[in-house]
Amino acid sequence: MDDLLLATAREAALTAGGLIRGHFERELTVDAAEAHDIKLELDRRSQALIESIVLAAFPDHAIYGEEGMRGDPNAPDQWIIDPIDGTVNFFYGIPHFAISIAHRRDGVITTGVVYDPMRNELWEASRAAGRVTLNDRPIRVSRRDKLADAIVSVGVSKTVSAIAAGLPVLGEMMRSARKTRMMGSAALDIVYVASGRLDAYIESQISLWDIAAGALMVELAGGVVDLKPHATVPDKYSVVASSGAIPFTHL
Repeated sequence: MDDLLLATAREAALTAGGLIRGHFERELTVDAAEAHDIKLELDRRSQALIESIVLAAFPDHAIYGEEGMRGDPNAPDQWIIDPIDGTVNFFYGIPHFAISIAHRRDGVITTGVVYDPMRNELWEASRAAGRVTLNDRPIRVSRRDKLADAIVSVGVSKTVSAIAAGLPVLGEMMRSARKTRMMGSAALDIVYVASGRLDAYIESQISLWDIAAGALMVELAGGVVDLKPHATVPDKYSVVASSGAIPFTHL
């Protein structure tokens, strides 16, 4: 069962990645252009493609994704999907975005896949196997133990409350860490922590589909994830994902 979950997630991510890569730097149809975000027709098409692969293998499972809910919201088995994480990057021709797919059973993430189609990097994680890989190679979090040596990504959503919470953290990290980054894809930020490329990823207001797969990867790679429901915004979370070697208590 767990092998089939991972194989299905892998197939879905690679197939959707091929679709997305084929449309990079081409004319795109915009469904909605908001003040600080863009929704593409390709987002919907990518999610529909992922759903078709997942539900062909597991027709009784539910889908919880950026493009909506499908199936029984109380189903024990659910797939958490972001069909393009980093849509604004993608739209502007910045090759830094990913597909994120996670499976959870009774609220526990069992399986995760994140695929960067431009770099052809595929992260895979299975809780049952206790294994997380990048292109089939085992990965571990960073061993750096000083904030002055660390690279930290700080995400700041564009709501007033998120800016108020995020800017002090950003300022502190800019003063204290070696470098601070804001790269535009939470899914890649968190798997970069799992891979040891970043020492931490911090964000005060994020959706579960952005980081569900990556959170499992950080844990299996030896790191620590502090994920909490947002106090006032439904379906949003605060997250601090780190190697665990440096204490981060900023949210």
